[in-house]
This record gives sequence, C-alpha cells and structure tokens, in this order.
Amino acid sequence: MSDPDILARRKASQRTAALSRRDGLYAGFRARASREACGNLLDILLNQPSTLPVSAFLASRSEIDSAAAMKVLQRRGTPVGMPVVVKRGLPLVFRRLRLGDKTVKGAYDIEMPPETAELIEPSVFIVPLAAFDRRGYRIGYGGGFYDRTLEAARKKRQVLAVGFAFACQEIGQVVRESFDQPLDMIVTERGIITCR
Repeated sequence: MSDPDILARRKASQRTAALSRRDGLYAGFRARASREACGNLLDILLNQPSTLPVSAFLASRSEIDSAAAMKVLQRRGTPVGMPVVVKRGLPLVFRRLRLGDKTVKGAYDIEMPPETAELIEPSVFIVPLAAFDRRGYRIGYGGGFYDRTLEAARKKRQVLAVGFAFACQEIGQVVRESFDQPLDMIVTERGIITCR
C-alpha cells in the first residue's frame, strides 16, 4: 500500500472517531454549545468591517449550528454566503442568503440558497469540519472542497479561515496531506483557538 493510501486510511479513521463523538452529543447539549460557540464566533466577526463578505454553512446532521451568529451579521448588513458545490474537483462558490430567504436542497442534500441568489466572494470563511487540531489542520468530509476553495481564494486576496466545531471534535494531531489548507482560527463552545 502506498504512502498516500496509508495517510488516507489514517485520516478516514480520525474522521470516523471524531464524527462518532459529535453524533453522541445529545440534542440539548448541541443547542446550548452552538449558542455559546456563536457568541465566541461573533467576538471575531463583529470586529471585521460589516461590508466584508462572510461564508457560513447551514448545519446538517449533528453539525454545530452557526445560525444565531449569521442572523446577527445579516441584520447588520454583512453579505453572508452559503457554499454551493458546482462539480466534484472544483472549488465551492457562495450564494448570498438574506434573512427570510428560502433555501433549496443542493448536492449531498445540503440546504443552500436558490440559483437565483447573487454570488459573493467571501473574505472570511466559516469552515465546517469533522476533526481539527490546534495547529489549524482539519479533516473535512472527504471531498476536498474547502481545501480547493481556500487555496484559490488565498491566491487572490487576504482571507480569514475560521473552523467552527464542537470542542469534542479536537484531536491531538490531524493526519496532514500536501493539499490540506490550514485554518487561521478555530471556534468552539469553549473559546477561540488562534492557530497561525
């Protein structure tokens, strides 16, 4: 078995273990921890210019929920975009979601704005993840979408990449591959971790 295969298997094992811990959180804890984490997230985001576009994500399965923080940003006029998968192997694009907008089911059954919503180019990325470490490396869900997206964005402009997750998703050291894009910060219900 080649080195990339070994790394991929180790990463898959770390992903499975972290998602199992996340799935094991009871609903009441997830709701409370999401609110606390949103407060920590706003400590970062409200210090950014209100015109700076932000990407977020709508929680699915047992993911942490950023909705409370996104509503605060939307009310102050910050453009908030949700990820849209164009095609496997390509970076994500982001469509603006305004307060009260309806969403539609997209790729992987993820809720997203309709195709008529305007495209935005975020400078701040709120990044979902399965597992993370304090160096700023994350394990996503295996498609590589955020790694490609952050790599492309960083070639064009200064960006801030913030992982958003429950504290139980932290692991000692993520298996890192050459294409992995590091996060600048990670926010959980326990606080803010500055990575770089």
